[in-house]
Amino acid sequence: MKHYLAVDIGGTFVKFGIIDEQASIQKIGKVKTPKTLEGLLDLVGSNYKNYPEIVGVAISCPGAVSESGMVYGTSALPYIHGPNVKQLLSKRLGLPVYMENDANCAGYAEVWKGKARGRKDVLIVVIGTGVGGAIIKDGELHKGANLHGGEFGYMVIPNSSGTNFDTWSATAATGALVKNVAQLKNINEDEINGEAIFEMAHAGDVDCQQAIDQFYAYLALGIYNLQYIYDPEVILIGGGISERDDLIDHINEKLDEILSRFEASKIRPSIDTCEFRQNANMLGAVYGFLKEYN
Repeated sequence: MKHYLAVDIGGTFVKFGIIDEQASIQKIGKVKTPKTLEGLLDLVGSNYKNYPEIVGVAISCPGAVSESGMVYGTSALPYIHGPNVKQLLSKRLGLPVYMENDANCAGYAEVWKGKARGRKDVLIVVIGTGVGGAIIKDGELHKGANLHGGEFGYMVIPNSSGTNFDTWSATAATGALVKNVAQLKNINEDEINGEAIFEMAHAGDVDCQQAIDQFYAYLALGIYNLQYIYDPEVILIGGGISERDDLIDHINEKLDEILSRFEASKIRPSIDTCEFRQNANMLGAVYGFLKEYN
Protein backbone atom coordinates (compact mmCIF):
# COMPACT_ATOMS: atom_id res chain seq x y z
CA MET A 1 0.00 0.00 0.00
CA LYS A 2 1.49 3.34 -1.06
CA HIS A 3 1.34 6.35 1.25
CA TYR A 4 1.31 10.07 0.46
CA LEU A 5 2.00 13.22 2.43
CA ALA A 6 -1.09 15.41 2.13
CA VAL A 7 -0.74 19.11 2.94
CA ASP A 8 -3.61 21.59 3.25
CA ILE A 9 -2.22 25.14 3.23
CA GLY A 10 -4.52 27.69 4.83
CA GLY A 11 -4.14 31.30 5.85
CA THR A 12 -4.00 30.42 9.55
CA PHE A 13 -2.97 26.76 9.76
CA VAL A 14 -1.24 24.15 7.64
CA LYS A 15 -2.77 20.71 8.08
CA PHE A 16 -0.91 17.59 7.10
CA GLY A 17 -1.62 13.88 7.06
CA ILE A 18 -0.38 10.55 5.79
CA ILE A 19 -3.01 9.08 3.46
CA ASP A 20 -2.91 5.83 1.55
CA GLU A 21 -4.28 5.05 -1.90
CA GLN A 22 -7.55 3.80 -0.40
CA ALA A 23 -8.21 7.19 1.29
CA SER A 24 -7.36 5.95 4.77
CA ILE A 25 -5.82 8.69 6.93
CA GLN A 26 -2.99 7.22 8.98
CA LYS A 27 -1.71 10.29 10.81
CA ILE A 28 -2.85 13.90 10.98
CA GLY A 29 -1.73 17.17 12.52
CA LYS A 30 -1.62 20.93 12.04
CA VAL A 31 0.68 23.86 12.79
CA LYS A 32 0.51 27.62 12.40
CA THR A 33 1.06 28.71 8.81
CA PRO A 34 4.65 29.91 8.33
CA LYS A 35 5.13 33.60 7.55
CA THR A 36 7.55 32.98 4.66
CA LEU A 37 7.87 30.69 1.66
CA GLU A 38 11.11 29.27 3.02
CA GLY A 39 9.34 28.47 6.27
CA LEU A 40 6.61 26.65 4.35
CA LEU A 41 9.13 24.65 2.32
CA ASP A 42 10.98 23.73 5.53
CA LEU A 43 7.73 22.64 7.15
CA VAL A 44 6.79 20.28 4.32
CA GLY A 45 10.35 19.00 4.15
CA SER A 46 10.49 18.23 7.87
CA ASN A 47 7.25 16.27 7.69
CA TYR A 48 8.62 14.28 4.77
CA LYS A 49 11.67 13.35 6.85
CA ASN A 50 9.39 12.12 9.64
CA TYR A 51 7.65 9.72 7.26
CA PRO A 52 10.21 8.31 4.82
CA GLU A 53 7.70 5.75 3.53
CA ILE A 54 5.76 8.33 1.49
CA VAL A 55 6.07 8.24 -2.30
CA GLY A 56 4.62 11.65 -3.16
CA VAL A 57 3.31 14.94 -1.84
CA ALA A 58 -0.24 16.20 -2.49
CA ILE A 59 -0.96 19.85 -1.71
CA SER A 60 -4.16 21.84 -1.39
CA CYS A 61 -3.77 25.62 -1.36
CA PRO A 62 -5.66 28.86 -2.07
CA GLY A 63 -5.45 30.58 -5.42
CA ALA A 64 -5.76 29.54 -9.06
CA VAL A 65 -3.22 26.75 -9.50
CA SER A 66 -1.85 25.96 -12.95
CA GLU A 67 -0.66 22.49 -13.98
CA SER A 68 2.94 23.68 -13.84
CA GLY A 69 2.55 24.77 -10.22
CA MET A 70 2.19 28.53 -10.55
CA VAL A 71 -0.42 29.98 -8.19
CA TYR A 72 -2.30 32.91 -9.72
CA GLY A 73 -4.84 35.26 -8.21
CA THR A 74 -4.65 36.48 -4.62
CA SER A 75 -4.98 34.93 -1.18
CA ALA A 76 -4.09 35.44 2.47
CA LEU A 77 -0.60 34.11 1.64
CA PRO A 78 1.01 36.49 -0.88
CA TYR A 79 4.28 34.54 -0.87
CA ILE A 80 2.79 31.53 -2.67
CA HIS A 81 1.91 33.74 -5.66
CA GLY A 82 4.88 34.13 -7.98
CA PRO A 83 7.37 31.34 -7.27
CA ASN A 84 6.64 27.84 -8.53
CA VAL A 85 6.01 26.13 -5.20
CA LYS A 86 5.39 22.76 -6.84
CA GLN A 87 8.75 22.72 -8.58
CA LEU A 88 10.60 24.04 -5.54
CA LEU A 89 9.21 21.27 -3.35
CA SER A 90 9.76 18.55 -5.91
CA LYS A 91 13.39 19.58 -6.32
CA ARG A 92 13.97 19.81 -2.56
CA LEU A 93 12.33 16.47 -1.72
CA GLY A 94 13.15 14.47 -4.83
CA LEU A 95 9.51 13.39 -5.03
CA PRO A 96 6.59 14.03 -7.38
CA VAL A 97 4.36 16.84 -6.11
CA TYR A 98 0.73 17.64 -6.96
CA MET A 99 -0.89 21.01 -6.22
CA GLU A 100 -4.48 22.15 -6.66
CA ASN A 101 -6.86 24.86 -5.45
CA ASP A 102 -8.44 24.03 -2.09
CA ALA A 103 -12.07 24.14 -3.28
CA ASN A 104 -11.19 21.92 -6.25
CA CYS A 105 -9.57 19.49 -3.83
CA ALA A 106 -12.78 19.45 -1.78
CA GLY A 107 -14.62 18.57 -4.97
CA TYR A 108 -12.17 15.79 -5.77
CA ALA A 109 -12.72 14.30 -2.31
CA GLU A 110 -16.42 14.00 -3.09
CA VAL A 111 -15.66 12.42 -6.48
CA TRP A 112 -13.26 9.91 -4.91
CA LYS A 113 -15.13 8.70 -1.86
CA GLY A 114 -18.03 11.08 -1.26
CA LYS A 115 -21.47 11.97 -2.56
CA ALA A 116 -20.25 12.79 -6.09
CA ARG A 117 -18.84 9.29 -6.55
CA GLY A 118 -20.24 7.66 -9.67
CA ARG A 119 -21.95 10.88 -10.82
CA LYS A 120 -21.05 12.76 -14.00
CA ASP A 121 -22.12 16.36 -13.39
CA VAL A 122 -21.88 17.86 -9.91
CA LEU A 123 -21.28 21.30 -8.40
CA ILE A 124 -19.58 21.72 -5.03
CA VAL A 125 -20.23 25.02 -3.24
CA VAL A 126 -17.90 25.79 -0.34
CA ILE A 127 -19.22 28.46 2.02
CA GLY A 128 -16.87 30.21 4.42
CA THR A 129 -15.54 33.74 4.68
CA GLY A 130 -16.31 33.86 0.96
CA VAL A 131 -17.92 31.43 -1.49
CA GLY A 132 -15.86 29.10 -3.65
CA GLY A 133 -16.45 25.75 -5.23
CA ALA A 134 -15.69 23.21 -7.89
CA ILE A 135 -17.25 22.00 -11.12
CA ILE A 136 -17.30 18.30 -11.92
CA LYS A 137 -17.98 17.69 -15.62
CA ASP A 138 -18.26 14.12 -16.89
CA GLY A 139 -16.65 12.98 -13.64
CA GLU A 140 -13.62 15.25 -14.10
CA LEU A 141 -12.60 18.57 -12.60
CA HIS A 142 -13.40 21.49 -14.91
CA LYS A 143 -11.01 24.38 -14.25
CA GLY A 144 -11.99 26.69 -17.10
CA ALA A 145 -10.01 28.77 -19.60
CA ASN A 146 -8.65 31.09 -16.88
CA LEU A 147 -8.47 28.59 -13.98
CA HIS A 148 -11.57 30.22 -12.47
CA GLY A 149 -14.03 27.37 -12.92
CA GLY A 150 -16.01 27.03 -9.70
CA GLU A 151 -15.40 30.59 -8.48
CA PHE A 152 -19.10 30.96 -7.78
CA GLY A 153 -18.52 33.76 -5.28
CA TYR A 154 -17.95 36.20 -8.15
CA MET A 155 -21.53 35.70 -9.36
CA VAL A 156 -23.40 39.01 -9.24
CA ILE A 157 -26.89 39.15 -7.74
CA PRO A 158 -29.19 41.93 -6.44
CA ASN A 159 -28.53 42.94 -2.85
CA SER A 160 -31.12 43.58 -0.15
CA SER A 161 -31.88 47.10 -1.40
CA GLY A 162 -33.05 45.69 -4.73
CA THR A 163 -31.46 48.60 -6.59
CA ASN A 164 -27.79 47.61 -6.48
CA PHE A 165 -25.77 44.49 -7.12
CA ASP A 166 -23.15 42.61 -5.17
CA THR A 167 -21.22 39.37 -5.42
CA TRP A 168 -22.53 36.11 -4.03
CA SER A 169 -19.58 36.05 -1.62
CA ALA A 170 -20.58 39.47 -0.31
CA THR A 171 -24.16 38.35 0.33
CA ALA A 172 -24.27 34.59 0.94
CA ALA A 173 -21.00 33.72 2.67
CA THR A 174 -20.68 33.22 6.40
CA GLY A 175 -18.50 36.31 6.42
CA ALA A 176 -21.39 38.29 4.91
CA LEU A 177 -23.73 37.03 7.63
CA VAL A 178 -21.29 38.18 10.32
CA LYS A 179 -20.88 41.57 8.64
CA ASN A 180 -24.64 42.03 8.39
CA VAL A 181 -25.27 41.27 12.06
CA ALA A 182 -22.36 43.46 13.15
CA GLN A 183 -23.87 46.38 11.24
CA LEU A 184 -27.33 45.76 12.68
CA LYS A 185 -25.93 45.74 16.21
CA ASN A 186 -23.33 48.45 15.62
CA ILE A 187 -20.44 46.28 16.80
CA ASN A 188 -17.10 45.22 15.31
CA GLU A 189 -17.13 42.09 13.19
CA ASP A 190 -14.45 40.48 15.35
CA GLU A 191 -16.85 40.60 18.31
CA ILE A 192 -19.12 37.95 16.82
CA ASN A 193 -18.98 34.82 14.66
CA GLY A 194 -21.35 32.64 12.71
CA GLU A 195 -21.84 30.08 15.45
CA ALA A 196 -22.77 32.80 17.95
CA ILE A 197 -25.25 34.32 15.51
CA PHE A 198 -27.16 31.05 15.19
CA GLU A 199 -27.16 30.60 18.96
CA MET A 200 -28.50 34.12 19.46
CA ALA A 201 -31.18 33.57 16.83
CA HIS A 202 -32.26 30.37 18.60
CA ALA A 203 -32.52 32.37 21.83
CA GLY A 204 -34.87 34.85 20.14
CA ASP A 205 -32.61 37.64 18.86
CA VAL A 206 -34.64 39.31 16.09
CA ASP A 207 -31.64 40.89 14.33
CA CYS A 208 -29.91 37.52 14.05
CA GLN A 209 -33.11 35.80 12.92
CA GLN A 210 -33.65 38.33 10.14
CA ALA A 211 -30.01 38.18 9.04
CA ILE A 212 -30.08 34.37 8.89
CA ASP A 213 -33.32 34.41 6.92
CA GLN A 214 -31.74 36.78 4.40
CA PHE A 215 -28.60 34.61 4.33
CA TYR A 216 -30.64 31.53 3.37
CA ALA A 217 -32.53 33.54 0.72
CA TYR A 218 -29.27 34.60 -0.95
CA LEU A 219 -27.93 31.05 -0.80
CA ALA A 220 -31.07 29.73 -2.48
CA LEU A 221 -30.94 32.43 -5.17
CA GLY A 222 -27.38 31.53 -6.13
CA ILE A 223 -28.13 27.81 -6.08
CA TYR A 224 -31.17 28.33 -8.31
CA ASN A 225 -29.01 30.23 -10.82
CA LEU A 226 -26.30 27.56 -10.76
CA GLN A 227 -28.88 24.83 -11.40
CA TYR A 228 -30.12 26.51 -14.55
CA ILE A 229 -26.64 27.48 -15.72
CA TYR A 230 -25.09 24.03 -15.44
CA ASP A 231 -27.97 21.59 -14.73
CA PRO A 232 -25.99 19.31 -12.38
CA GLU A 233 -27.29 16.09 -10.89
CA VAL A 234 -26.69 17.46 -7.41
CA ILE A 235 -25.22 20.54 -5.74
CA LEU A 236 -23.14 19.67 -2.67
CA ILE A 237 -22.56 22.28 0.02
CA GLY A 238 -19.38 22.35 2.10
CA GLY A 239 -17.72 24.64 4.59
CA GLY A 240 -18.43 25.08 8.27
CA ILE A 241 -22.10 25.95 7.69
CA SER A 242 -22.68 22.47 6.25
CA GLU A 243 -22.45 21.03 9.76
CA ARG A 244 -25.86 22.50 10.58
CA ASP A 245 -28.52 19.79 10.50
CA ASP A 246 -31.22 22.23 9.34
CA LEU A 247 -29.22 23.85 6.53
CA ILE A 248 -30.71 21.89 3.63
CA ASP A 249 -34.29 22.25 4.92
CA HIS A 250 -33.97 26.04 5.18
CA ILE A 251 -32.43 26.40 1.72
CA ASN A 252 -35.15 24.18 0.26
CA GLU A 253 -37.81 26.43 1.83
CA LYS A 254 -36.30 29.42 0.07
CA LEU A 255 -36.03 27.47 -3.18
CA ASP A 256 -39.76 26.71 -2.90
CA GLU A 257 -40.44 30.45 -2.71
CA ILE A 258 -38.33 31.13 -5.81
CA LEU A 259 -39.81 28.27 -7.84
CA SER A 260 -43.36 29.32 -6.97
CA ARG A 261 -42.76 32.66 -8.70
CA PHE A 262 -41.67 31.22 -12.04
CA GLU A 263 -44.06 28.76 -13.70
CA ALA A 264 -41.50 27.83 -16.34
CA SER A 265 -39.03 26.63 -13.70
CA LYS A 266 -39.75 22.92 -13.56
CA ILE A 267 -36.33 21.66 -12.47
CA ARG A 268 -35.82 21.70 -8.73
CA PRO A 269 -32.19 21.82 -7.58
CA SER A 270 -31.13 18.70 -5.72
CA ILE A 271 -28.95 19.81 -2.82
CA ASP A 272 -27.04 18.00 -0.10
CA THR A 273 -24.11 18.56 2.23
CA CYS A 274 -20.65 17.29 1.37
CA GLU A 275 -19.55 13.94 2.75
CA PHE A 276 -16.19 15.31 3.88
CA ARG A 277 -15.48 18.44 5.86
CA GLN A 278 -12.27 19.09 7.80
CA ASN A 279 -10.16 16.56 5.88
CA ALA A 280 -11.71 17.07 2.44
CA ASN A 281 -8.88 19.17 1.01
CA MET A 282 -6.20 16.65 1.94
CA LEU A 283 -8.19 13.69 0.61
CA GLY A 284 -8.95 15.49 -2.65
CA ALA A 285 -5.31 16.46 -3.10
CA VAL A 286 -4.28 12.81 -2.84
CA TYR A 287 -6.93 11.82 -5.37
CA GLY A 288 -5.60 14.49 -7.73
CA PHE A 289 -2.08 13.13 -7.23
CA LEU A 290 -3.24 9.62 -8.11
CA LYS A 291 -4.95 10.87 -11.27
CA GLU A 292 -1.92 12.90 -12.39
CA TYR A 293 0.82 10.38 -11.68
CA ASN A 294 -0.89 6.99 -11.86
